[in-house]
Amino acid sequence: MDIGIGLFGLGTVGSGVVKILQDNADQIAKRTGTHLLVKHAVVNNLEKKRTGFINNFPITNDAKDILNNPEIQIVVEVMGTLDQAYKIIKDSLTAKKHVVTANKDLIASRGQELVAIAEANGVDLFFEAAVAGGIPILRTLANSFTADEISRVAGIINGTSNFILTQMTTNKLSYANALQLAQKKGFAEADPTNDVAGFDAAYKLIILSNFAFGVQPALDDLTINGITHLTDTDIEDANAFGYAVKLLGVAQRVGQDANAISIDVSPYLVPFTHPLATVHNENNAVLVNGESVGEIMLYGPGAGELPTANSVLSDLTNIATDIALNTPGRPFNSFNQNLDIAKPSQRLSRRFIVIEVDDTPGAMYSVTGMFAAAKISFSDLKQTPAANGTARLVALTHPASDAQLNVIQTTIRNADGINLAAEYKIFS
Repeated sequence: MDIGIGLFGLGTVGSGVVKILQDNADQIAKRTGTHLLVKHAVVNNLEKKRTGFINNFPITNDAKDILNNPEIQIVVEVMGTLDQAYKIIKDSLTAKKHVVTANKDLIASRGQELVAIAEANGVDLFFEAAVAGGIPILRTLANSFTADEISRVAGIINGTSNFILTQMTTNKLSYANALQLAQKKGFAEADPTNDVAGFDAAYKLIILSNFAFGVQPALDDLTINGITHLTDTDIEDANAFGYAVKLLGVAQRVGQDANAISIDVSPYLVPFTHPLATVHNENNAVLVNGESVGEIMLYGPGAGELPTANSVLSDLTNIATDIALNTPGRPFNSFNQNLDIAKPSQRLSRRFIVIEVDDTPGAMYSVTGMFAAAKISFSDLKQTPAANGTARLVALTHPASDAQLNVIQTTIRNADGINLAAEYKIFS
């Protein structure tokens, strides 16, 4: 059986998809009983030279060439846009064509709407490549945890920020120099905001939360902090206490009956002994905690031509099997339940807090008094002289809630000679 594919986008990922399809055609046919053939590609720039695969199909810039082609049963969208991709996917599903996309921003914001359209038209919509590149985390959550209750999903899900933090830690580069190196190697865009400010990881965490907990959080439900304010000294102090600094996306059940969910993207201190601390450079890793299975971790490249294209191929072969067996139209994830978004008082964690104070008699006493008033106790303290007559106090706390931290932040803002320089959670 021949199955025609229409490709929207022929950049890094799109070219990788074609290459794998051509190189592994015999293996795919043996496993699925079908021949997956690229029939047409639509791109925005017809002048761009494209290499790495056999160009045996037409390339145009008109979406109708794919949407109106009866020989195309599956559409692959890897253009990376938002509004344009939404229209393409919606029109494809309405035309009763199956769709594979790697568009995390779109799936995070309008995925439920598109899933409903796919179901109404009896076609598949898969998006494994939207999260963590080559790591098959979504299908693992959908298929391997159906009988288990997940308590937490967490991980390093942005390769750009992880590369920068690795360079700052291992090679002692400044943030600016590490970012410049990431851009030079192609890991960071000219405008890196989406990655370094935490938004890329946030979109992926929304999708992960949907698969792990059956909820559909909005971006406003997340606490999002990037790595742009992280300093060399913060990293050095964290290392001295036995921690690596990683930008993590963490979604977990909290509350007395575990009936609320806390979702955040932030720099975390991860113990050197924890597997996540060993994930370096552009690699990703996702940790899943289940009540029955315990803790597992999936590790691998979070981006790149062939790893991401391989996830697209995983979706393509699943759709091909559905077509061959005449069983399409099943939702990628059908898990839905109601969980409240956690309140500040429910979000508990140990903390790494940096405070700068005027190096004067009684200043340190004032700081400890503020923490005592907020009922936050220390497990470890480090004080070092800083520039311009100030002292740097680094405190590791026992578990404290966001509500307690809010009290400290307000108190310090209203105090003279005291500045809250940094605050990070400690992962455990």
